[in-house]
Amino acid sequence: MNSTPQVDPSNADQARAWDGTEGTYWAEHADRFDRAVRPYLAPFLAAADVAAADRVLDVGCGTGETTRAVARRASGGRALGVDLSAQMLRVARERAVTEGTDNAEFVQADAQVHAFPAASFDVAVSRTGTMFFADPVAAFRNIGGALRPGGRLVQLVWQEAAGNAWFLAFTRALAAGRPMTGPPPGAPGPFSLADPDRVRAVLTAAGFTGVRLEPHREAMWFGEDAADAERFTLGLHGWMLDGLDEGGRRRAVDDLRATLAAHEGDDGVRYASATWIVRATRP
Repeated sequence: MNSTPQVDPSNADQARAWDGTEGTYWAEHADRFDRAVRPYLAPFLAAADVAAADRVLDVGCGTGETTRAVARRASGGRALGVDLSAQMLRVARERAVTEGTDNAEFVQADAQVHAFPAASFDVAVSRTGTMFFADPVAAFRNIGGALRPGGRLVQLVWQEAAGNAWFLAFTRALAAGRPMTGPPPGAPGPFSLADPDRVRAVLTAAGFTGVRLEPHREAMWFGEDAADAERFTLGLHGWMLDGLDEGGRRRAVDDLRATLAAHEGDDGVRYASATWIVRATRP
């Protein structure tokens, strides 16, 4: 276990967030976050195509659902999950012990600069964990160096915001009429790898070949009902209410309630989402 991970200075803000209150919230609500994106798990694992003897690196593993899943497939191999969040890694380790997944290991690390043993993995995977690097070319080059020649990279990333109704609905509601601007194109954030041309350019510059993007669309789950989803969403995005007066906060929460109610069904609150499964090979 690495208690003092090396973090590239350009990723310091991300480290403070993920190893701070944001990571703690994700750790406390691990089941919810996993359930939200679980419709993507089967096609993601199919794309990863992990074999029994594979050594697998999971980048930005969070609370470890994908790490444990690939470890079970690599029954004669091993899986290493790395993440910036100590709290999420604590949950990942606890769940691996509970499930008896003894070939999964978890290390707190910045994958952009972590000293992985060279050519020590057959497959690198990441489920929505690679969009936050300040220098993605350097990060993917470092990850590529950890792969054996012919090793594969498989990652799940968000498509553009326009295809993700959950993001548009929540940000519009909580903006309460204010103009809300996201990170500039290419800056660390959930949509930094949404542009296929940029993905190809970044991975090619990092030394990968055979870059392929496969689109997937699924309904994401946010709560059992609108009230449940409201509590969860405000816990995650409540910072967007900062700077609003009492009337503005009331309007924002009312708008959030309205969109959540409009998306409530018999199987909970669900919103459309869109991702890419990205595959590439280290020559």
